[in-house]
Amino acid sequence: MTYTPEIIEQYKNISTASIADAVDQIVGKSGFMDFEVKPRINDRRIVGPAVTVKEVLTKEKVPPIHALEAVDESEAGSIIVIGVEGSPKDVAVWGGLMAAGAIANKLEGAILDAGVRDITEIKRDFDFPVFSRSVSPATTVGRYKTEALNVPVVCGGITVNPGDLIIADPDGVVVVPASSIVEVLEFSQDIEAREAEQAKLILSEKSLRKGIEKFNRI
Repeated sequence: MTYTPEIIEQYKNISTASIADAVDQIVGKSGFMDFEVKPRINDRRIVGPAVTVKEVLTKEKVPPIHALEAVDESEAGSIIVIGVEGSPKDVAVWGGLMAAGAIANKLEGAILDAGVRDITEIKRDFDFPVFSRSVSPATTVGRYKTEALNVPVVCGGITVNPGDLIIADPDGVVVVPASSIVEVLEFSQDIEAREAEQAKLILSEKSLRKGIEKFNRI
């Protein structure tokens, strides 16, 4: 689907916890990635549609062609999601040059099921948000190759389809299926409203238990 600026902005104003809870209820399965996939460059919150890259094992010494295509050809505001066979921690699938390309093309961020390298360079020169399973100096060349662009991939234990909405911040990474964007948005907004009322009650009554009893939520 095409995401309007209004939808993106509304998602930016909802906590990842509320969105994760809404995905549980609306989609019927978890939408949050493994805790290991975390911010490595900054604490900036990112929201945007997924552009997916699939990486597989190889002994060929080839460049990450599809990842380069994703960086150069994706629409502004997109988030690059790289799924990697085996979810390795000791190989970097993103580095300084890719961050430069992402900044040049106004991408929102990158989510990696492996490592990132050139941390100092990316922080200093680009401040580009990268969420990854690890940090590693090792190249993919001779170890992995990009097999496909914009196909379903597994990243952080979650299947991500091209166009799914990604929400990521220091609390974690959540994937909202494109088919459930509006429903999850409305449900998560309702969660936020109820939690605000619950917090007011807890403060006024000076009792966490009373807040939980009335709203049946913690």
